Amino acid sequence: MHFLKLLHHNPYTGSIFLILGLLCMGNTFAADRYSDEALNKRVAGVLKKTPLIDGHNDLPMHYTIQVQGNLDQMPFTSDLSAIKKPTQTDHPRMLKGMMGGQFWSVYIPIAAYPGASGDVARVLTQIDVVHRMITTYPDQLELALTANEVIDAHRRGKIASMMGIEGGHAIENSLANLRMLYKVGARYMTLTHSKGLRWADSATDEERVGGLSPFGKEVVHEMNRLGMLVDLSHVSVNAMNDALDVSSAPVIFSHSSAFALTAHKRNIPDEVLLRLKVNNGVAMVTFYPSYVSETVRLAWINLRKKVNAQTEDPKEQAKLYREQLSTLPRPTLADVADHIDHIRNLIGIDYIGLGGDYDGMPPGPVGLEDVSTYPSLLKELLRRGYSDADIAKIAGRNILRVMRDVEAVARKEQARRLPSNAQIDELDAATPNPTGTL
Repeated sequence: MHFLKLLHHNPYTGSIFLILGLLCMGNTFAADRYSDEALNKRVAGVLKKTPLIDGHNDLPMHYTIQVQGNLDQMPFTSDLSAIKKPTQTDHPRMLKGMMGGQFWSVYIPIAAYPGASGDVARVLTQIDVVHRMITTYPDQLELALTANEVIDAHRRGKIASMMGIEGGHAIENSLANLRMLYKVGARYMTLTHSKGLRWADSATDEERVGGLSPFGKEVVHEMNRLGMLVDLSHVSVNAMNDALDVSSAPVIFSHSSAFALTAHKRNIPDEVLLRLKVNNGVAMVTFYPSYVSETVRLAWINLRKKVNAQTEDPKEQAKLYREQLSTLPRPTLADVADHIDHIRNLIGIDYIGLGGDYDGMPPGPVGLEDVSTYPSLLKELLRRGYSDADIAKIAGRNILRVMRDVEAVARKEQARRLPSNAQIDELDAATPNPTGTL
């Protein structure tokens, strides 16, 4: 009765109640839109149309180290989290993670500057592991050498499998070796790993050439001509800038995060991210614990100092480090999302991808423990206001665009010039080579 009287005496009251009702409905709609069920449907809808492509996974290394390349002893179709030395990757968990494409790292260690004789043979062995994975599991994996082949594999329900060489030491200072590695399937090369080369400086080693040497720049030119992605993860800032100066194609960071948030040398400074936008490349955000949390990074540094003070024996240091690794704090899924936020806010949504570094890192961030957890990260981004189109770009569209651009540059370069016959000893005659090797 009081409500009817109120309506009778105040004609605007009905409008007020209508607005209040609509607001309540809007809040309910928003709550539904961001419910876990709704977010799962949105992510599944995006990843059905767009393959989720990860930039860096080290599972092939585990096949070599743990079972000497014997795939039968670590069946990819089994849950490999249950084996004695568990992995972070297998097909059941990739399916749960709704993955559509993977750059498998064909990593070989580099013990010291500037690499060693036999590195080409070693990287070919790793490439063979990936080819045998694909041959052994044809219902799960499919070799993809181009962006269109990635799309085709995804449509067939397969995980498009590509290969990335982690470290230019694998070519043993030879452009001929580079070309042959491309022919057997390598589609990106990280210019360095943890140690520098005669022609390129690493982020985590002494700087010797000030970025890229003349031969290093020729390596980039030849990669552009081949259609091989130039990967700047692991290289020094000077090498990043030199590569951006000379590359005629977009570049990638296959597994690096933002230096502004976590001051690790492996991360990308803002000034380089700004250049990456101009280059039209992509930064594939990694989940490596000390790269995504400053607190975790400092804790790792302190542990290293503590271990080094206990013993000078490298083997004993490694043992102590492994034993105490579980005492370190872990970052969270939100920390990784913060890096994505930073890059988006600085240069935009079109230059971001994902490069988890699974099976190349210790236990991952809480919430991103293995490859099954990718949807959790995309759901977090949706909660932060990213659109479905945004997460499609981050998941796969951006790296596919870069791949297509690199392929287009290669067609133009091949039409105008022949393979380079440059020799490191001629181009780099004036470049320091402290050891005189390779």
